[in-house]
Amino acid sequence: MDQEDVGLYTLDEALESVGFGKFQGLVLAYAGLGWFAEAMEIMILSFIGEAVKSEWGLSSGQESLLTTSVFAGMLIGAYSWGLVSDNYGRRKGFLAIAMLTSGAGFLSTFSPNYISLVIIRALVGFGLAGGHVFLTWFLEFVPPSNRGMWMVIFSTFWTFGTIFEASLAWIVMPRLNWRWLLAFSSVPSFVLLLFYGVAPESPRYLSMKGSRSDALQILEKIASVNQAKLPPGILDSCRPSVMEEESTPSDSEDMSPLLSPLIKNVMQSKSGFSSVSMLFSSNLIQTTLLLWVLFFGNAFSYYGVILLTSKLSSGQSGCLQSILSYRNLQYVGLYADTFITSLAELPGLLLSAMLIDRVGRKQSMAFMFALAFIFLLPLLSHQSAVLTTCLLFGARMCTMGTFTVACIYAPELYPTAVRATGAGVASAVGRIGGMVCPLVAVGLVNECHLTEAVVIFLVSIVVSVVCILLFPYETKSQELSDTIVISS
Repeated sequence: MDQEDVGLYTLDEALESVGFGKFQGLVLAYAGLGWFAEAMEIMILSFIGEAVKSEWGLSSGQESLLTTSVFAGMLIGAYSWGLVSDNYGRRKGFLAIAMLTSGAGFLSTFSPNYISLVIIRALVGFGLAGGHVFLTWFLEFVPPSNRGMWMVIFSTFWTFGTIFEASLAWIVMPRLNWRWLLAFSSVPSFVLLLFYGVAPESPRYLSMKGSRSDALQILEKIASVNQAKLPPGILDSCRPSVMEEESTPSDSEDMSPLLSPLIKNVMQSKSGFSSVSMLFSSNLIQTTLLLWVLFFGNAFSYYGVILLTSKLSSGQSGCLQSILSYRNLQYVGLYADTFITSLAELPGLLLSAMLIDRVGRKQSMAFMFALAFIFLLPLLSHQSAVLTTCLLFGARMCTMGTFTVACIYAPELYPTAVRATGAGVASAVGRIGGMVCPLVAVGLVNECHLTEAVVIFLVSIVVSVVCILLFPYETKSQELSDTIVISS
């Protein structure tokens, strides 16, 4: 029986009816601030390493460990925050995230020694890993027909966060010191706490938990703010919305909900740790392993470009000068070059937005990885400062573009029952790439092995491209799967 005959409408139909308006704009601003804060705290690693090393007389390995500890915290947090937000609510999830990130971030300003700084920054990393909670929360307010476009727009907050951090470092580091930069960088997380009281719970989360009246109350508020109306009838919080695999493609494909509710027996059979084991079923194991390598390689190359920028632009290679004092870092070259390469993420997002729905996910990533390879190749030999900055600009543009497309592609590859788990685990593997990267980039460049460092980044790009070509599916214009087919 058609749902209109019984006067029922789904949450996705309600969101489609009220449209994307002022209410979602406010949600985007709050969630984007969380993404913005994460980008700042990650970007800060490019600026404080040498300063801390000079002040406390650290070795290159100890400097690298400072960055690695943040990613170690993120690796653990990537598994944890999803469980918190799924069991206790999105609001409680990002409340805990904001409290931990702001508190630990500000506390690290007063670190008395190296060990305490490493431990506290690891706690910051644990909090930063919850960025995907803000993303999930925002997407659950967006009408189905607009989710792809708004995912790319949401990603711009990360880019603006990196640009802002580079600008802040440019102003603060030459005049004050690294402790002040840590303090100022924790401010966005405190702002999240300040406006937490006005952030609503996700109506989809409430609906999934059976709190239909609370979900309806939020939907009515959205309709009021957007000056729109909900569909006639009753909100159905339990109606399954699994689409038939044999359905003929039509205009309704674009309306397929990314986060549609599941049939009850599917949810029960794939709950808990069984969802993790499903990633290794005969039909998903190839996709799972390829995604892991892709996310590892993408994170490794992306953060590698960032760290190369800070090292090469400031001349912090032992091959160029035997010993450079921290005062030499106060020249504007490092901050100017980092600021310029941070701007590269904007055209990277634009390029990914232009390609993703035209040539598909796989070809978009392969093309941008190939461009990144071309930009990094000349760095195998010594180049002028201007050319080095330009090449790193292009490489960062492309690695950011591939990162954006990969984050969209990953959840599209998995059935609904294991979609969040699959994409989340892949993201966690990417954190490992971020942990390993500084050990390679910082260590090799400092030890006069720039060519070897660049070769490793080039190899990671080649391996990532091979994985992309081996993916069995292209998801452009395809319906999302809500079922898991297990071969006996």
